Amino acid sequence: MAYASNLLNHSSKMKNASKLLHHDRFLLLRCFSNDAQSTLNRNRDMLRTPFPEYLARNSVSETANLTNISSGILKRYISTATLKRSSIGGSLFYGEISRSSQVLSRRCFASASDLPPHQEIGMPSLSPTMTEGNIARWLKKEGEKVSPGEVLCEVETDKATVEMECMEEGYLAKIIRGDGEKEIKVGEIIAITVEDEADIGKFKDYQPSASQPSEAPAKEASAPPSPKKEVVEEPAREPELKASKPSAPPSGDRIFASPLARKLAEEKNVPLSSMKGTGPEGLIVKADIDDFLASGAKEVSAPSKAKVATDAALDYSDIPVSQIRKVIASRLLLSKQTIPHYYLTVDTCVDKLMSLRTKLNSLQEASGGARISVNDLVIKAAALALRKVPQCNSSWANDYIRQYHNVNINVAVQTDNGLFVPVIRDADKKGLSTIGEEVKQLAKKARENSLKPQDYEGGTFTVSNLGGPFGVKQFCAIINPPQSGILAVGSAERRVIPGSGAEEFKFASFMSVTLSCDHRVIDGAIGAEWLKAFKGYIENPESMLL
Repeated sequence: MAYASNLLNHSSKMKNASKLLHHDRFLLLRCFSNDAQSTLNRNRDMLRTPFPEYLARNSVSETANLTNISSGILKRYISTATLKRSSIGGSLFYGEISRSSQVLSRRCFASASDLPPHQEIGMPSLSPTMTEGNIARWLKKEGEKVSPGEVLCEVETDKATVEMECMEEGYLAKIIRGDGEKEIKVGEIIAITVEDEADIGKFKDYQPSASQPSEAPAKEASAPPSPKKEVVEEPAREPELKASKPSAPPSGDRIFASPLARKLAEEKNVPLSSMKGTGPEGLIVKADIDDFLASGAKEVSAPSKAKVATDAALDYSDIPVSQIRKVIASRLLLSKQTIPHYYLTVDTCVDKLMSLRTKLNSLQEASGGARISVNDLVIKAAALALRKVPQCNSSWANDYIRQYHNVNINVAVQTDNGLFVPVIRDADKKGLSTIGEEVKQLAKKARENSLKPQDYEGGTFTVSNLGGPFGVKQFCAIINPPQSGILAVGSAERRVIPGSGAEEFKFASFMSVTLSCDHRVIDGAIGAEWLKAFKGYIENPESMLL
């Protein structure tokens, strides 16, 4: 009776355990001992069979054995899940926690190699588009003590150089990837930390195990591995002997030749039409080509492909592609392939704008402030036009269109490291001097490759100006996803326009601007309405100050 009571007690525990094992059985296999795994393999049908039914089909001793093993499995599962939660919880940057600043780390304990407890630090994911990064330099050396909040190293991401901070107190025992290491995958181990200073020397020759890759982000780590599929070996088949079938007799202009003969004739520039095949039904074979060449027939004087390639060889240099270049290439390709672009161009008279800028700069110089550029006025006009026509301040999300209530303008900045688009947040609510100061600071940080994620994320619209700096008259820009619009600004030029009288004319300065629109979000009439509002602010700039 006592044994039966104990068995029923275990069966009540297994009511919930069987559900857990049914859904996560492959994840749990990593925590089982070898004996438990072999026992579960022999009794795998229990995972899919209700416990009372399984009890009726199997002996009492066998069921009790599996029940005891499963109780131990649950204890191991709970302790492992607790460990994973603590590891993942300690894998975020010290300070502001965001999805773009995850430090991948894994706590390890003593194993067969007699290594003391330690923590493996993985390459962090510092931006939503980052898949790999470079180590710019280590600010901490091996053996040094580290504390929460201290900077371990500088990481070059796909957008900027970001400082990676320490999360826990300890000692930097081993640097796996040193200064200047490039193309390190996200999650790949870059360093080892320990809690006890005496354990530092034990990691002198440590190398991460190739069979145990570092943990991926929490979302990927929690996914159970796919079940192994049993490969059923098919009986070997005897190779079928393919008898060469005689080809049909030649008819018309068609020439019958074996593949090898055709290839050889192409390489040697031998005209097949001038040959007679000796194969079945007049088929031209390799021997016919060899006989034709051996007979001293002149080859066609056209140069071979190899010779053309040799003669046309050019002197060139291969330039390594930086991380930002890779990201720009992939995003622009994605944008051009998946977003239905269309373009709207207008000419805006900027005489009043230039006059207002001259007055404002005189006031700025008198007060010691920075000068206001034409681009600052364009950013302000674009922000106000977005507030007036909010449909253009939106993005496509497949099932819905997301319309933003904040007007955040990305400004394209060209640097030696690539194209950066820092963001001016709430540009519609800021003054011209504030916008100008922020643009200068962000452009400086972009050229120094020191932008933070908050400096370029969260934009809702982009302005690209190639007119003032480069004198480009007009161009069409590629949309910066997930945004639905980008404004391409050209240079201002003097033009002759009709005057009030029949024989009169006058001069005026016009600036061409082109709006690139995502047709899924912005219809043509909406895009034209936005350009009308933008032109109104440019040609009557005093209205921007109201």
